[in-house]
Amino acid sequence: MQADRKLLNAALYARRQSAVARGVGQAHEIFIKNARNSEFWDVEGRRFIDFAGGIAVLNTGHLHPQVIEAVKAQLDLYTHTCFQVVAYEPYVEVCERLNAMAPGNFAKKSLLLTTGAEAVENAIKIARAYTKRPGVIAFTGGYHGRTNFTLGLTGKVAPYKLGFGPFPGEVFHALFPNPLHGVSVADALHSVELIFKNDIEAERVAAFIVEPVQGEGGFYVAPPEFIAGLKALADQYGILLIADEVQTGAGRTGTWFACEQWPVAPDLITTAKSLAGGFPLSGVVGRADVIDAPAAGGLGGTYAGSPVACAAALAVMKAFDEEKLLQRSKAMGVFLLDKLNALAGQVPAIGDVRGLGAMVAIELFEGGDVRRPDAVLTKKVVTEAARRGLILLSCGTNGNVIRILVPLTAPDAVLEEGLAILADSFAAVV
Repeated sequence: MQADRKLLNAALYARRQSAVARGVGQAHEIFIKNARNSEFWDVEGRRFIDFAGGIAVLNTGHLHPQVIEAVKAQLDLYTHTCFQVVAYEPYVEVCERLNAMAPGNFAKKSLLLTTGAEAVENAIKIARAYTKRPGVIAFTGGYHGRTNFTLGLTGKVAPYKLGFGPFPGEVFHALFPNPLHGVSVADALHSVELIFKNDIEAERVAAFIVEPVQGEGGFYVAPPEFIAGLKALADQYGILLIADEVQTGAGRTGTWFACEQWPVAPDLITTAKSLAGGFPLSGVVGRADVIDAPAAGGLGGTYAGSPVACAAALAVMKAFDEEKLLQRSKAMGVFLLDKLNALAGQVPAIGDVRGLGAMVAIELFEGGDVRRPDAVLTKKVVTEAARRGLILLSCGTNGNVIRILVPLTAPDAVLEEGLAILADSFAAVV
C-alpha cells in the first residue's frame, strides 16, 4: 500500500496531462489531499509548508474556521439568485465594509464580481464611462489578468501574452520605477509624458492603472513619490488613478488596501484574491460619482458577488478584526525581511530583499551582479524547497525572483521552519 501511495502524484499528473489543456500551468507536480492553515498534505501523505498561499488567496490560511462556518451556514439558506435579479444582504454588507475601508475623503460605492480580471475590466469600463475617453496607461512589468483586455494591460509577455494577440487598442505602457534596474521615479514619470507626446494626447486618456506592489512583475514596490507624481499628472489632465490591488489587498501589505499607505487616494481600487479566503470574489471600490457613471445594467455578471463568497468575505473581515491580522502582517513582514537579509549575507546570489508588509521577495543574480538575473538558480531553489517540504513561487520579468505569500495566520514555528528549509535549499544547490 505504501508503495502504491508513492505513485499517486505521478499517476494523477499523467491523467492531468491527458485531460487538461496544456496552457494551464502547474508550478509543482503535486496533488493536495487536505490542508490546515499554513500547511497541507499531498495524496501521498507528505506534509508541506505553504509559502505560496494559492498566489495570495489564503491570507487567512487554508480552511479558516470562521470562514468555513460562515460558508456552511450560507449553504443552508441559498447559493444563488443572481444579484441583478433578486438581491441579498451579504452583497450589500461587503460593499459597505469595502467603502468604509477604502482611503479617500469622498463618498464611495462598490460592485462585486468573481475574478480579479473581471474587476480590472470593470474598472476600465467605469473609467471610460466617466471620462468619455478611450486611452489607458499601464506600466512595464505589471500584471492585470488573463482576459484579452487585461492581457493588453499586462506589461509582461512570457508566458501570458504569447500567441494571443492582437490586443485592444488605446492601451499604452510607461516605465515602472525600479532603481535596482536603473529606472528612477523621474524616468518613470517622464515616460508617461513621452506617451502624451508620442502616442496619445493626455486629454484622451481615461486612466492610469498601477499595482502598489507589482505581483507577477517581481514584488517591486511603487515609491510614494512616484504615486504622488502620477496623481499630479492625473489631476492636471483629468485622468483617473486606478490601484490594482488584486494581489496586494486584503491585508497582505499591513493595511487592508496597500494604497492606504500612498500619499494620495486613488479614484478606483480593484480587489480579489484573499478577499473571500479561498472563494471566488472580486470587486471595484472608489469614488461614488465615478462608479455611478455606467447606466443601470452596464455592470454585473451572472455569478458576480456570489452569496457564498460574500459570506466568506464577511468572515474574513471579522477574522482580521478579531485576530489583529493587519498588525500580524506588519510584524511578519519585519520578521521576514530580517531573516531574508541575514540569509542574503550568506548567499551572494541574493542581490535584493524587498517587500511591503508580508508581501516579501528576494531577487537572485549570478554572483550578485544585478546585470545578470539568475532564473536557473531560482528554479533550482524552488524545486529543492518543494522536495524538502516548502512550497514557493517564482516571479519577475526575468524569472529570478522568489516571492513569499505565506498565510498571515501561520504560527511562528511554521514560519521559522519554512525559512530554515529555504536556507537549506540554497545550501544544497548553490
